[in-house]
Amino acid sequence: MTEKKEKDLGPFEMPAGYSLIAGVDEVGRGPLVGDVVTAAVILDPNQPIAGLTDSKKLSEKKRLALFPEIQQKALAWSIGRCSAQEIDQLNIFQATMLAMQRAVAGLAIQPDLVLIDGNKVPTLLMEAQAVVKGDLRVAQISAASIIAKVVRDQEMEALDKIYPQFGFAQHKGYPTKAHFAAIEQYGVIEQHRRSFAPVKRALGLR
Repeated sequence: MTEKKEKDLGPFEMPAGYSLIAGVDEVGRGPLVGDVVTAAVILDPNQPIAGLTDSKKLSEKKRLALFPEIQQKALAWSIGRCSAQEIDQLNIFQATMLAMQRAVAGLAIQPDLVLIDGNKVPTLLMEAQAVVKGDLRVAQISAASIIAKVVRDQEMEALDKIYPQFGFAQHKGYPTKAHFAAIEQYGVIEQHRRSFAPVKRALGLR
């Protein structure tokens, strides 16, 4: 049923009457370790970027090629985040909403409309609208998804250099068999999300 719904989603009709539209997306709600990372991007209509789509549908090589192009051509872009500790305090949904607020607040130019990937909208100072599968249907959200994905992946690769035994460069902190095995063998690190069930179990918590 889910696949059918996704196929039924047609092109997104951009709301009229707005001059500065920001797209917002997140990466990292599912991992057991690290920040949830969000990005906000306002594209320049006079500098179109070819190949924008959901970051998950792009190869790493293509994402890394688009990353600097988006940064150079966008009118404004910004990163927001919530740490593992904030996620544990707030819960992952509230932390994601806060990270999105931070990304929008960090834009050098204030948008008059914000389009958010998904079906939930954080409280913002300007108008905002949720767009289901927005990372596939809205160029601004696609650009945000690429920025957030590349930034978070690079952070996982940096963490991998500190803790090579966990394999973060490969699984990016997601709950894979290899990650579970590493937690069982080596325990948890400061960056693990202690409120997530597999980490709780490793700590002997309920």
